[in-house]
Amino acid sequence: MLRELPKIGGVGIQGEDEISSIGHCIGAATAGATAFTASSGPGLSLYSENIGLAIMMEVPLVIVISQRLGPSTGAATAAAQGDIQFMRWCTSGGYPLIVLSPTNIPESYHLTKRAFKLSRRFRNPVFIATDKETVMTTESVSVTEMTSGPDWPEIPDEPIGKPLNPYQINGQIHHFTGSSHTEAGHITKDPVIIADLNERLRQKIESRVDELSLIKCDLEDGAETLILSYGISARSMETAVNQLRGEGEKISALTVFSLWPIPEQEILKCLSGIKRIIIPEMNHGQYRHEIERLTNKEIQLIGVNRVDTFLITPKEIVEAYSG
Repeated sequence: MLRELPKIGGVGIQGEDEISSIGHCIGAATAGATAFTASSGPGLSLYSENIGLAIMMEVPLVIVISQRLGPSTGAATAAAQGDIQFMRWCTSGGYPLIVLSPTNIPESYHLTKRAFKLSRRFRNPVFIATDKETVMTTESVSVTEMTSGPDWPEIPDEPIGKPLNPYQINGQIHHFTGSSHTEAGHITKDPVIIADLNERLRQKIESRVDELSLIKCDLEDGAETLILSYGISARSMETAVNQLRGEGEKISALTVFSLWPIPEQEILKCLSGIKRIIIPEMNHGQYRHEIERLTNKEIQLIGVNRVDTFLITPKEIVEAYSG
């Protein structure tokens, strides 16, 4: 039996498909390795069954999804933000997942580091939601942007609940199963144990939304319009906001980095005095539906959406503001 992983910096394995790739990662994670996998578009569909396995087995895992346009293969070389809902609801049972969304290269680096810490703390898969433009665009960044991370809250090191016990530690054997199980990992049909397990899988994330919430508020006194966005579309939002402020307009902006669980309280704090919210996103309004749940009918929601292979431009956002 393998007792100790080799002392090496890392191993990359090209799986024959997404099903085997995430399976390799789950196996490595149960042995104590830090595991990471990435795909795009319909690859998430192939990941979905094993994502449920990782949730039930409570293994740390980071998954990067470079979103593409349309169902199935769609427009394979075009950017989109079409998997926002799918990343949250991609497994049976509807159990919560953590989804982070960078807007640029430095944030991609720092959010990925954060994702590994969160996966170990919550013993759960964590998504990094990117897109084709973010992962394939060449751009210059300063050394400072990479070495000095954003002023984000620290993540505690201790895992929630019983720590993962890889089998090679002290020669102990730990049981893993995708079925309902006891704390020792043995399959059970006891309704009380099953209910406690399922509630714990839900509550360990949903009861700590404040710890997971990560947004950037750029509020202006007297503004009645707020633009809310995430990912690549937030970059166009920032340009549009700067242009409008240069023209004397009062406008606020909000960038969401932690898409799921939805940072409800943090978003609501930014809505004081706001009468309308403009939401640019490269889909048919997937995150707008979530904001609609949070806001009352007095706040007007305006979607700026594209699903035609082109990025949303600052001009389109300015027109939505003026229109």
